[in-house]
Amino acid sequence: MKIAIIDYGAGNVKSVQFALNRLGFEGILSADPAFILNADKVIFPGVGAANAAMKKLRESGLDQIIPILKQPVLGICLGMQLLCNYSEEGNTDGLGIFDVAVKKFPADNKIPQMGWNTIHNLKSPLFDGISENEYVYLVHSFYAEKIENTIATTKYGLDYASALQKDNFFGVQFHPEKSGKTGEKILGNFLKIEL
Repeated sequence: MKIAIIDYGAGNVKSVQFALNRLGFEGILSADPAFILNADKVIFPGVGAANAAMKKLRESGLDQIIPILKQPVLGICLGMQLLCNYSEEGNTDGLGIFDVAVKKFPADNKIPQMGWNTIHNLKSPLFDGISENEYVYLVHSFYAEKIENTIATTKYGLDYASALQKDNFFGVQFHPEKSGKTGEKILGNFLKIEL
């Protein structure tokens, strides 16, 4: 299986590669549109600020490639947020896959949310074999609001979308590569998804 990890200088990609290796797969870091378009699965990681990350995607032309991908795509953390319409972080327009805004947690929340929290209302093959209220690892100050494409929620002061799915696009706010056996199972489920 050919797994492309989108390389745009804004991802914690080594931990994603190690997690794939533990599952017996190799993830290849690439910014080459032809390679990404022809991969069996695409992982779109992200750590950092939305506006800087979108700038890098535009400079490389990957902002034009990602929305036309037809194979299963998994956005992780900032990668998921960039698949949304808009982020309040840096007043940034995203890729518009998910019709939702990414907002900053209210001031009465401790920001960032950092550490382990639970996922609920699981609704996708991504979560096959995962129980309600399993713990996953999160680090973020911005969140996607719940919409009809929400496939998991998390409570942190408010309920928000911790996972989204539309067609071949999946997004998780948490870091499956840092979420122990639960995260490994979710990554494994993603690799099994056939469209």
